[in-house]
Amino acid sequence: MHIAIIGAGWAGMAAAIAAVEAGHHATVFEAARSVGGRARAVLASDVDGAPLRLDNGQHILIGAYAESLRLMRQVGVDPDAALLRLPLALRFADGSGLQWPELPPPWDAVVGIARARGWHWRDRLALLRTAHAWQRARFACAPQLSVAALCTALPPRLVAEFIDPLCVAALNTPADQASGQVFLRVLQDSLFGGRGGSYLLLPRVDLGEVFPEAAARWLRAQGAIVRTGLRVQAVLAAPQGGWSVDGTLFDAVVLAAPSTEAARLVSHCAQTAPFSMAVPMCDWAACAQALRFETITTVYAQGPVRPDGLLLAAPMLALRSHADHPAQFVFDRGQLGGPAGLLAFVVSTSQGERAQLEQQVLRQARAELGLADLRAVQTVVEKRATFACTPGLQRPAAQIAPGLWACGDYIAGPYPATLEGAARSGTEAGRSVGGNASA
Repeated sequence: MHIAIIGAGWAGMAAAIAAVEAGHHATVFEAARSVGGRARAVLASDVDGAPLRLDNGQHILIGAYAESLRLMRQVGVDPDAALLRLPLALRFADGSGLQWPELPPPWDAVVGIARARGWHWRDRLALLRTAHAWQRARFACAPQLSVAALCTALPPRLVAEFIDPLCVAALNTPADQASGQVFLRVLQDSLFGGRGGSYLLLPRVDLGEVFPEAAARWLRAQGAIVRTGLRVQAVLAAPQGGWSVDGTLFDAVVLAAPSTEAARLVSHCAQTAPFSMAVPMCDWAACAQALRFETITTVYAQGPVRPDGLLLAAPMLALRSHADHPAQFVFDRGQLGGPAGLLAFVVSTSQGERAQLEQQVLRQARAELGLADLRAVQTVVEKRATFACTPGLQRPAAQIAPGLWACGDYIAGPYPATLEGAARSGTEAGRSVGGNASA
């Protein structure tokens, strides 16, 4: 079969790999000039004007990302070389917070919480009791429950220093608006899942080389076509069967573009599709268009290199975030294979203008990290970084019509907008479309 994949982000690359693995011919169309979507490499300059290869946003993976890690190995990327593996830690610059020890679950969580620094024993006991209650309930709750409502029994300090940063890191949605059901699923599969599932996997190479660029090379080596810099204008149901992508006939199509672009293509297709397909297409497009989005801003800042080459005590630290200090996490890129002296500050659910956020983050670095000589070198604002993962959210289905599928982190599934969600969705769509093109 000849299968078109529209979009070369992590989901599109996963779909193309699955199609090729099943013995089909894959053609990938990407509007941008590079692959990777919202997790790709970008070119910038440091404070001295030297070329700098950054990411369009600081990302992390975790040990529970089984499909992402499998795909990396499939295309020739060694996860142990590309990713720095660390036990889960939510530590602040003053040393407070928690860190999971290298023990099998659930003992890593139990000991990590019991040893948390800067917390009163009553705080630790409250978190242990709450975690045990979630386990007894099999990590399930009412669909309409928010994360904040889920955690009403916890002390305010625990919510501020553990639940809130964990929620924005995993769901990129404020706790009072985030889905408790999805949050619990993330906790189940990561913090309380199999051994190593909670480990942080921090990229030591740019995101392009972590997976999508390696995937493009692998696909081309298998005979697949990867076309960049080409935006697909129309996907139409062909009268003789199959699907027309800008005039070229394919047996099946996988829409791996962002939800807004996928909705545009589906809405346009519905105008000329048979009535039996047009109504479900319109419903699908309406569901995709109804999604709300959250912004993530990454501020890259550079400072004088210290004798040891480090700016932070660890590769990643949590930050105490509030209105004037918006960043929740900071990463020392010098400890992650990048140039020494470069930090990446992550502002999830960010609001405000780019220049304002830059200045607020630099002030936060002075106040919380004692770094007074930082200069911003690049600020990346992804306005549609993730969908708002709210309680009871209806997400679009993977199959739109016979032979027409969609994939992406926004497609219906148990996970929020993560790289693993995109990878799993892509693999599933790539496998399904090959066997159901005419179903």
